[in-house]
Amino acid sequence: MRHLIDFMDLDVEELYTLIGSAERIMEHPEDYAEACHGKKLATLFFEPSTRTRLSFEAAMLELGGSVLGFSGADSSSAAKGESVADTARIVGLYADIIAMRHPLEGAPLVASRKAGVPVINAGDGGHHHPTQTLGDLLTIWRRQGRFWGLTVGCCGDLKYGRTVHSLCAAMSRYPEVRFVFISPEELRVPDYLKSEILDPAGVKYREVSSLEEAMPELDVLYMTRIQRERFERPEDYARLKDSYILDPEKLRTAKESLTVLHPLPRVNEIAVAVDDDPRAAYFEQALCGKYMRMALILKLLNERKTPARPGRETLSLPRRCGNRRCISTVEQELPQQFYRTAAGQYRCRYCDAVLDAEE
Repeated sequence: MRHLIDFMDLDVEELYTLIGSAERIMEHPEDYAEACHGKKLATLFFEPSTRTRLSFEAAMLELGGSVLGFSGADSSSAAKGESVADTARIVGLYADIIAMRHPLEGAPLVASRKAGVPVINAGDGGHHHPTQTLGDLLTIWRRQGRFWGLTVGCCGDLKYGRTVHSLCAAMSRYPEVRFVFISPEELRVPDYLKSEILDPAGVKYREVSSLEEAMPELDVLYMTRIQRERFERPEDYARLKDSYILDPEKLRTAKESLTVLHPLPRVNEIAVAVDDDPRAAYFEQALCGKYMRMALILKLLNERKTPARPGRETLSLPRRCGNRRCISTVEQELPQQFYRTAAGQYRCRYCDAVLDAEE
């Protein structure tokens, strides 16, 4: 059975197939109006969401299916202490496919092992958000006409920004892609993204603190929100929240062909005055996300009986993950599982956190 937990679960050929499917749906929606008749999507959203949850629901409804689920942990049995595994196993009896968002990293992976139906990761903490990346890529494809040879600027919260991590992994598979990482020192892109994804692929990148310095060379600018919910200390959020604000003046030196993206919601990192600039693509990006989710739902339902691809070799070690945002540190009954990277590091199978050296 196929799931989508990490964007890299999809190969390059599958991505192009999904893009083609999404564009056909956009051009001929009437041909797909009954494609999922009699099928049910369960949206299990343990933390707030507007675009992702509603776009999943709109996607299924426009395919002729139906939707059930909840939009907050307080309205589910999680409030009574039910585990993710038990919730997924039960919901899998009622629905044909599940979309799950959860604040703990690795929760959708746990669900995929127990649900008995395809599971789509709709965001797990600061870890992965693969369907956002699908919408991002469709927008870039339609605006730029290619993925190769682009210079992509990522600006804002690059440490906790799961959308940035997934986009970097996806774009690293194409030749001559360059990244410019624009962030405060405290929110720089994680080392693992450089050492395990960008460096092995030979992707060129540089890190700067000035948006104005990077602007003239960019083909794509991916703005992100400084995420209050990812900070443990409110004072750190208050100090960093207004680090970058994109306004018409900053766009003055940008290419006419620039594509400005944002996963939304925005706070004040993109001025409203930018919305009417033809280079602003973030509302189009939200619409592209719906069509890519439609294509993905069709793909996974059609491949429900297809065996899952072999994943990383899982190791059991007499250690515990130290990431407080990991599902395994909260649901203590989960077995601790790790994998070994090519560089010899041990990482948590649920959240990809590096296992600290044993003292």
